[in-house]
Amino acid sequence: MKLVHVNEPRLEFFNGTHVCPRRGISAYGVYDRNSQTRRTNILLGAVGTNKDLEEFSNLLDRMSHPIHGASEDHKSNLFPDFCGFNSKAGFHSELVFNEDLGRKLRQLDIEKVVRIKDRVRRIDEAINLYYEEVKFLAQNRPVDVVVCVLPKAIFDAVSKDASAEGEEKLEESIEVRSEFNFRRALKAKAMHLGKPLQLLRTESLTSGGKGQQDDATKAWNLATALYYKAGATNPWRLEKNGGSSLSCALGIAFYRSRDKKTLNTSLAQVFDELGNGLILRGTPVHLEKGDRVPRLSEEQSYTLFKAALEEYRNAMRTYPGRVVVHKTSNFSDPEIAGFMSAAVDLHIDTVDFVTVMDSRFRLFRNGGYPPYRGTSLVLNDQRQLLYTRGSIWYYKTYPGMYIPQPLELRVVRSDQSPAFLAKEILGLTKMNWNNTQLDGKYPITLSCARKVGEIMKYLDDNDRPQIRYGFYM
Repeated sequence: MKLVHVNEPRLEFFNGTHVCPRRGISAYGVYDRNSQTRRTNILLGAVGTNKDLEEFSNLLDRMSHPIHGASEDHKSNLFPDFCGFNSKAGFHSELVFNEDLGRKLRQLDIEKVVRIKDRVRRIDEAINLYYEEVKFLAQNRPVDVVVCVLPKAIFDAVSKDASAEGEEKLEESIEVRSEFNFRRALKAKAMHLGKPLQLLRTESLTSGGKGQQDDATKAWNLATALYYKAGATNPWRLEKNGGSSLSCALGIAFYRSRDKKTLNTSLAQVFDELGNGLILRGTPVHLEKGDRVPRLSEEQSYTLFKAALEEYRNAMRTYPGRVVVHKTSNFSDPEIAGFMSAAVDLHIDTVDFVTVMDSRFRLFRNGGYPPYRGTSLVLNDQRQLLYTRGSIWYYKTYPGMYIPQPLELRVVRSDQSPAFLAKEILGLTKMNWNNTQLDGKYPITLSCARKVGEIMKYLDDNDRPQIRYGFYM
């Protein structure tokens, strides 16, 4: 048993590296600045009330200029200035929105939705209200991303259960209520249109709201999400380690059907060294009676692994030399046999299997702050605890609200050292383009797979899911 510290992985930008996505973009520019496929003008469609569209336009105008972050010196790294979204700095691109790219919602239609008492029908009508406008923009305007602005009345209508007081239903005690989430269902319904969606609440369009992030942080997160969703390659990537062999990480997750009665489908997320992701939907998983842990059969493991690596080959023109498979539960013998059989058929040199789960153990350090991010307690070659959330040297503080919980890494099979696997996991926590704070808790392989599952459950078997992560963010 030994206690070690894993240095913060550095990110690579256009002409420099840094540990922080925000500082890196400001100082060195987005990684893909010279890519011929990047968007220098990102066309945004938007759906909302007349007032919301005006506020959205004002927000984009503010974001085209630098925005001051925290005024306190000791928080300047945690809340840095926003560099401005323009062609001369940072993103080296512009966000374009005008009246022709907006679709106005009528107050009459909003009130009609809000008055519906039945929650399921209310959400369904709200989805239809936005979907028709998104469909028009996707089919009739050259937009890259469609922003859906939710006024407070709509947000409350789709997020709260407004069942009439005193109305009793005898079946409620035994009925399993089917999940119906507005955000997930809308993204799933609009997926076939081929335009990623960005949902915003009206309150987030203006500054100073109660409980909101500061303006610079909001701008950083929104700008990065829109840039990535628009189809640009990547704002940053992990700094390459020595060695010429290509490697990729594959995350396996499971999700239940909306009625929560059956385990529906397995899915995988593949990330190459550039951070590019591919979404795949697996086959239904049979859960034995009394068994709470879902497992793939050997045939399912073989099929899923092979399909994932074929997609990788289509993108990279070659197979990786190494694949690491992440799961949140222990690997079964049939799963390992299926993965390894596919790897042999595809001539993959090395396959590592690592279980990543929350740990109940805690480490404590003197003083009032939690252990540093990157702290690792190596129990043996197969098990270690890793703090992906914690105090951060660069931020000069602990940026969280609760006592951080370390991850437990269980190595089923690997030729790599515990230090290498810990640094790899820590690096993958920084590859989420929906949040520009550097201390994500879970590796993107697993956090993405979970988010994908939340939306995938709203797709029918005949629906063809998009393979790009931007549609699920």
